[in-house]
Amino acid sequence: MPIATAPADSRGPSVVHNARGRVGPIAIVDIGSNSVRLVIYESFSRIPAVVHNEKAICAIGRSMVTTGKLNDEGIVLALEALGRFRMIADAHHVDLREAVATAAARDAANGQEFVRRAEAIWGGPIRVLSGEEEARLAAEGVLAGIPDADGLVADLGGGSLDMVTVKGGKTGAAITLPFGPLRLMDVAHGSADKARDVVDKGLRSLDALGSLDGRSLYAVGGVWRSFARIDMEESGYPLHVLHDYEIPRARALRMCRAVANLSRKSFDKMKIVSRRRAEALPYGAVVLERLLLATGIKSMVVSAYGLREGLLHEQLPPDERARDPLIAFAEDANRRMSRAPAHAEEMFHWLQPLFSGEKNEELRIRLAVSLFSDIGWRRHPDDRAVGAFNQVLTAPFTGVTHRSRMLIATAIFHRYSGDEDFTRDMALRLQLSDDDSEFALRIGLAARFAFALSASAVGELPHYKLRMTPTRVLLEVSRRREMIAGDPVQKRLGALAALLGRKGEILIG
Repeated sequence: MPIATAPADSRGPSVVHNARGRVGPIAIVDIGSNSVRLVIYESFSRIPAVVHNEKAICAIGRSMVTTGKLNDEGIVLALEALGRFRMIADAHHVDLREAVATAAARDAANGQEFVRRAEAIWGGPIRVLSGEEEARLAAEGVLAGIPDADGLVADLGGGSLDMVTVKGGKTGAAITLPFGPLRLMDVAHGSADKARDVVDKGLRSLDALGSLDGRSLYAVGGVWRSFARIDMEESGYPLHVLHDYEIPRARALRMCRAVANLSRKSFDKMKIVSRRRAEALPYGAVVLERLLLATGIKSMVVSAYGLREGLLHEQLPPDERARDPLIAFAEDANRRMSRAPAHAEEMFHWLQPLFSGEKNEELRIRLAVSLFSDIGWRRHPDDRAVGAFNQVLTAPFTGVTHRSRMLIATAIFHRYSGDEDFTRDMALRLQLSDDDSEFALRIGLAARFAFALSASAVGELPHYKLRMTPTRVLLEVSRRREMIAGDPVQKRLGALAALLGRKGEILIG
């Protein structure tokens, strides 16, 4: 299914047809039951940077169960938002555009009329997705950001709950149920208990949910992201990155019960939840609670990627889809921000003797650190370690757990500061174990040593040979280059060797 396939009256070729081989930008509009969002991506690629991201809470699906129609006030707000979004896309000279509409526009009696008006204001076709398409695209988006996802993707929109099983990079059968918070509000008339009964009745008929024991729920949608923000706040979690944030089953169930019973006044006091999102949140908590209780799901994992990313991801060429999202992002950062981008890969291979026997995830982390290792060179010297650490810690890359993200950022800190300033308090705040902290320090000190020897110049490191024996870390330097082995190199070699339980030695010959 190509992106933005033109209807029979042919209003232009598909975005994908135009996008392949193009740099971008690409604009996607997602018209949901509760919100309308515009995202402008920099390019058609594995890791497209977001140029602009804007959401309008319009609630076109409010009271739809009762009236059968889209909400009049919501329609006005949505059309106003689309007019603004068109102007923003025009300002960015976007000629590759896609717009989709989901449950409310699909099911309402006046849905087709709304879509016609919306197309006129947006200036292009709007594709109304079926529930199955919506679910599958959300799952594609999750796989774009969490390639090894194993469990159930659940996209909770204002009007529907769309679910697809995922495993091994593949999607299973799609299921859609009318359990969006706006619909539940209408059906349950403000009663959480009635909402629970409605959801339970629907879930009992789904045999596919029985195979989820010990697997994860990948939560997509603004309501569940708000739920995760509350959990972060309550638990004092140190890393404010929602993507791949995991909430264990027992804690998620406790949070569901607490959130479902909160009053509107309580939500108004929470600065981390918008007022317009607050009314939907208790019903989102009810859906999550009943879904967890109906399955053996072990945890809820938040995905910042969903339908919009799925629209792009499913149309990428196979070789682009197969790229590691972490390494793809790091390669792009290295290309844009490093003094000599080729130095990163050269350093990665040159340091290999210090990392023999490393596992695949350790290798990925070390490669990412190598690619990020020179991004702080333009910073003020007093800010390089902490600034680069924070930049990497919260960078919008995907494909790693929070633990791996913390390891990469910590290693970058050590690359700039050595081992003097990273206190145990900081390690504990990041929830790193002693082994994790030592691993990050090892990578960071290795990169720090390589930079002392090469000064980031491409082609310098291959002049020297690095070896490790049971008692020594040896650096072999030719006689004509012995002046390179001055005090900075000696000190950094000594610090690295000591961490490895060895002595550093420079062999001149």
